[in-house]
Amino acid sequence: MVCGSCSTTSTQTERPQPVRSRKADLRRRVNGDLAVRFTAQGLTSYAGLELLRCYLAKLDFVTRLRRRLKVVDPGADYSSVDLVRVFVAMLIVGARRLSHIRHLGTDPVIQRFVELRRLPSDRTLSRWLSRCTAPVRVSLLGFMMELIGDSLRPLKLRRLTIDVDGTVLSTGLQVERAFRGYNPHHRKVPSYYPITAYLAQTGHVLGVRNRSGNVHDGKASMRFFRDLFRDIRTIEPQATLEVRLDGAFFRREILAWLERRAEYAIRVPFYQWIDLKGIIALRTRWKSVAPGLDGFFTTLHLAPWHRKLKVAVYRKRVFHPSRKNFQLDLFDPSNGYWEYSAITTNKHIGLRALWYFMAGRGTHEKVIGQLKTGFAFDAIPTMNYAANSTWQVLSILAHNLVTSFQIATSTPRLQKSRKRTALFFLKSIHTLRYEFLNRAGIVQRPAGRATLTLSNNQATRETFMRLVDKLAQAA
Repeated sequence: MVCGSCSTTSTQTERPQPVRSRKADLRRRVNGDLAVRFTAQGLTSYAGLELLRCYLAKLDFVTRLRRRLKVVDPGADYSSVDLVRVFVAMLIVGARRLSHIRHLGTDPVIQRFVELRRLPSDRTLSRWLSRCTAPVRVSLLGFMMELIGDSLRPLKLRRLTIDVDGTVLSTGLQVERAFRGYNPHHRKVPSYYPITAYLAQTGHVLGVRNRSGNVHDGKASMRFFRDLFRDIRTIEPQATLEVRLDGAFFRREILAWLERRAEYAIRVPFYQWIDLKGIIALRTRWKSVAPGLDGFFTTLHLAPWHRKLKVAVYRKRVFHPSRKNFQLDLFDPSNGYWEYSAITTNKHIGLRALWYFMAGRGTHEKVIGQLKTGFAFDAIPTMNYAANSTWQVLSILAHNLVTSFQIATSTPRLQKSRKRTALFFLKSIHTLRYEFLNRAGIVQRPAGRATLTLSNNQATRETFMRLVDKLAQAA
């Protein structure tokens, strides 16, 4: 195992002074093409995955997952624990299709990670995914929340900031429960519309629920909110919850439900029946919030809902017309263009603090983008709805494991931000793959002990040894 066998040696010899090289010394001659040869001598393309294996062993990953899936295990020849590890390995190293398992079967580090001599076929993976019904996904999400709690408790946070949003995944024409609906870029393409929750302080994704593409965020989110809050309270029963939502969640039942359970900030859409345009037109005095940004607080009376809401209205100066400028014909264009927005909240903070707090939602959108490009969240591996929904859960599990690994190995901690962004400097999965995950190596047994040998690149050596030391300290 890498963590127990890596060692470094140092000498006290003085470093030679750098000497300017000649141009002739910089070039290397290439005579002909390389011959291609294939061998089974322990070569690996994913040397850094051994560090993740060591980390999961410290988490007691296998035992805890087996306990979660004990009642609902849909496994056959391969246990569900084995197959979950296979999927996690695939997603971390960059696989996007089930057929990509064929290119990983002989890699010795992959085999060590999943603890299998022979990896399952893509058909085996597909059949297992299709057998993962809702109870299996609930167990996987509960296990994922348990692991998040391990990273969250040492931080002793008094507030947890949660962003909830939906995203569109285009599918094929024959995919089960995929319908045309809220797909802004491809309106005639059937799609899924999964909803996700993101924990701003640590960078973890707290949950996901797959939905058909014709389901609106606000109309089908109450059950997701109830399950999410229940799971969060199992790991952090005392922390104050803050929720940030976009205009799709501006609904009477959501406001009423959140009022008693969390502090919230929700964007208010410019619906005609709300009459925000009339309120803005009558406003003569605006308070400066930041350069080019003004705002004011008002009370919004919604007669159909029998509610009064505290609303902050903002206008931001821009110098070009856009689809979102909400000019509303209120001002002379010679004074410039304005973008208007409104936020309702039950938090007791000022205009500036509320603006920056809401601006932090952008991080969630970046994480969704990384899930799609880095963890194949947008891939549709099968025609089956249950299989595709389980794939989304596994994608998020892989993301959370990588995030927890970075936190555990002492990634630099950042200062608290008014935007409630992550407290740690987290690298993208693309960067981690380049730096240490997808590095070539060879597994050998000198003196009977398994040893992973890598090229003696200084940057790679420093990265590996730093991570090995941090994992040893966490033991």
